[in-house]
Amino acid sequence: MGLPPRRAIVIGASGGIGAALVRGLEARGRDVTGLSRTTRPPLDVSDQASIAAAAESLRAAAPFDTILVATGLLHDGALRPEKSLADLDADQLARSFAVNAIGPALVARHFVPLLPRHGRAIFAALSARVGSISDNRLGGWYGYRASKAALNQLIRTLAIELARTRPGAICVGLHPGTVDTRLSAPFQRGVAPDRLFTPERSAGHLLDVLDRLAPDQSGRCFAWDGSEIAP
Repeated sequence: MGLPPRRAIVIGASGGIGAALVRGLEARGRDVTGLSRTTRPPLDVSDQASIAAAAESLRAAAPFDTILVATGLLHDGALRPEKSLADLDADQLARSFAVNAIGPALVARHFVPLLPRHGRAIFAALSARVGSISDNRLGGWYGYRASKAALNQLIRTLAIELARTRPGAICVGLHPGTVDTRLSAPFQRGVAPDRLFTPERSAGHLLDVLDRLAPDQSGRCFAWDGSEIAP
């Protein structure tokens, strides 16, 4: 598989998992640039101009071997996971897609050029098991499910293009498990204690998964334990 990536970018570095990924990568000897809405330059995945400006600010320092997108939106104020069709709201659906699908896609547009043309490289984004269409047996959570399913399709499509332009690159979605962060806090009841991960534990699992992947596994979505999540 070649040498491990030496330089990394983490988008969403101020979040629970994002910050843990930064620390985990640094502990493995990587030089890490963390970006978020609070860094300089700021990066907001719902604002394409800020994505483009952040990428441009790093162009002279390229290449980066690892780019991780650790952003996501499940609830915020009036935005809550829908329990039924009656809860659907156009603005809230649009916001879910803007953060969970469109944002990572635009990050890919502006940041993939910072990956090396040759050799092993990684572009990965946090997805979710509930984005699996074939695994959906409970219903509900329309916006989150659909936006993560869209993200998985975008990852698959990007992987096909990268196989032509950067044959050593790996492009995947990652399911971090249920992590004790603000995103999952209202939904942790009923989660077994051994399946409620600290951000550090989840990040460690995800980095282990990435270390084991090969280019022929690009375009798929993997859980924290290395198992592949069905489309």
